[in-house]
Amino acid sequence: MKQFFILFILFTYGLTQSQTLSKKQDYFIQFNGSQLSKKVSVAEVLNHSLLKNGKMKLDVNQYADLIKLDQKITAHGNYSDSIPYYQITIPIKNRNDIKNFLVKKDQESDSVAKPLIEDFGQYSVYNSSDKKTTMAWNDSHLVIFGLTKKYSYNDYTIPPPPVVDSVAVEATDIVIDVPVESSIDTTYTDYSDNYYGNYQKEQTAFDSIQAISQNRFIKLLFENGFTVPTSDKVHETADISCWVDYGAALSGFNSAYMALAQFTTYNKFFPSQKNWGNFVKGINVDFYFDNDNARIEEIVEYSKPIADLVSKISNRKANKNIFNYFPAQKPLGYLTYHFNTKEMLNSFPTLTAEVFNNPYILKEDIGVATDLISTIIDEKATATLFDGDLSMFLYDMAEREVTTKTYEYDENFESKEVVKTVKKTVPLFSVIFTSTHPTFGDKLIQLGVRKKGLTQKGNYYEIKGTQEFGNLFIFKEKDVVIIGNSIDHIFPKDNSFSKEVKKELKQNYFAAQVSMDKLVTAYSNSGEAKPSDIKSLNRLAQQFTDVTLYSGKKLLDNKLKFELKLNSSNGDKNIILQTLDMIEELSTK
Repeated sequence: MKQFFILFILFTYGLTQSQTLSKKQDYFIQFNGSQLSKKVSVAEVLNHSLLKNGKMKLDVNQYADLIKLDQKITAHGNYSDSIPYYQITIPIKNRNDIKNFLVKKDQESDSVAKPLIEDFGQYSVYNSSDKKTTMAWNDSHLVIFGLTKKYSYNDYTIPPPPVVDSVAVEATDIVIDVPVESSIDTTYTDYSDNYYGNYQKEQTAFDSIQAISQNRFIKLLFENGFTVPTSDKVHETADISCWVDYGAALSGFNSAYMALAQFTTYNKFFPSQKNWGNFVKGINVDFYFDNDNARIEEIVEYSKPIADLVSKISNRKANKNIFNYFPAQKPLGYLTYHFNTKEMLNSFPTLTAEVFNNPYILKEDIGVATDLISTIIDEKATATLFDGDLSMFLYDMAEREVTTKTYEYDENFESKEVVKTVKKTVPLFSVIFTSTHPTFGDKLIQLGVRKKGLTQKGNYYEIKGTQEFGNLFIFKEKDVVIIGNSIDHIFPKDNSFSKEVKKELKQNYFAAQVSMDKLVTAYSNSGEAKPSDIKSLNRLAQQFTDVTLYSGKKLLDNKLKFELKLNSSNGDKNIILQTLDMIEELSTK
């Protein structure tokens, strides 16, 4: 009788909770088939020999015959409200074709429990045999819908270990004589069986209620005419556009660490989901596939107070002295990053207060902590140790004689130190940063000399014990500090490359580039690459020229944009087809 009432209450609760579905969207993904089809023929992609006849052997045409791939396909959902769900919306060509396709798939299935297809005049419904997914479609659209809430069984608790003949079994190392079998209490075993039996029954009831709720929501979607989901958060010009509510996205993480509550009380002091959401409102990730490049744009929308801080940190003019040490020619790869260290330090108390703003920590307590930090740290003076200019360069790959120390065992199994000099290919690189502190850098170098960790070599200092890395050095002139292993590269004969980077940094606070053709050539000639890989690497270098990454200085409407671009050497064919061509060529050799 108890089980009946539990199931009845669970059933009633499920029906009352399934009347309305929140209109709030925590994420929205849109495949802009109408946009992409202007750039590349869908038929060309689907009928590419790699997909049809290659090793992949994907029978994609069976889906192309059902779906309008030149229209929008969307996926959206909600996972932070009381009724989490997902919905995928796909434009279709013919209603009957969908039904016939599903019937055929059911006939091919080995499952004993066959799914059910029901027609409701305006729409049809298909429920999977496990009742986890519901599909519905009308004359124009197919919807895949599912509720994602998991059932949690909390009605029962495991009792403590049983008492045997009035003597409690304790977690010690003592040995207890076990009494005769007839005197052992079987309550615990019986309880365990009942626990899992009840769990399975209630789980089954919960799944049934979820299935009923899913069909209720499907009815609401279709009975008065289906409305295609839209969102003003995604971008119509992108081939694929994605948006996620940042605060809601962290709800899963929030739930995970909240589970620590059963083990500790400290989790209540962690940043809450709401606090993280106060930093970032949402994130867009958009994909573009053109003839000469494929690129990803990530746009982070900050809250107004945080956007003001980020703008102050990112909008910084680079120290012009660093450009004197940029290489003359474009290197294999580089990264240059320029932010305002002082503003970042000034923003620290505000950011800290925002993160840990919760009922368990008083604002007055936060104020004491941030005031203490601000008192200890002189933002203006500390910022001079590292101003915020950081540039890294990979010049080339070179063979160097490297001295290493290893330990070997003699015939008596005693270890002895062995010094070996071998030829090794090492990357030639440098790291450049600025420090405007008047004395700290010079005093630190002199300390290294006194401690015999640095050896002066003309106008630079060699770092002892770094032979394995190609003999590292430190060079300092005024407010520029350089660490690297190729001193010749930091004295360029011209400034053509630095002019190019200066131009990039007028609009961006972060810029990076990897020249794939130069990198592959250097690696292939280094002796490190396997002969079997060289052909594939060379093909890659012929297809794609470089990869670039930029991030703008200024925020627009509290949004900061990052762009990652893969540039192709061929502008006559869409990059999707180029990629398929390359994969097919490499896979057949």
